[in-house]
Amino acid sequence: MHSAFVLMNAELGKELNIVNEIKKIPHVKEVYPVYGVYDVLMVLESDSMESLREAITTQVRKLDGIKSTLTMIIVKD
Repeated sequence: MHSAFVLMNAELGKELNIVNEIKKIPHVKEVYPVYGVYDVLMVLESDSMESLREAITTQVRKLDGIKSTLTMIIVKD
């Protein structure tokens, strides 16, 4: 199983809309609005790195209101 944390910066006022849209994306296990440098935190899981990449690049990053993302692939032994 491959997993990743994705941190997102959102346009002001669009955080909750982004969280609701992300909940609809396959492979999303958790999503939270957060305070601090980033506005939204998401956890993805998938059987392949390709499907993780696909979800992040074609579904998450294209959502209205997302200004930037930071992806951290989880390293497992």
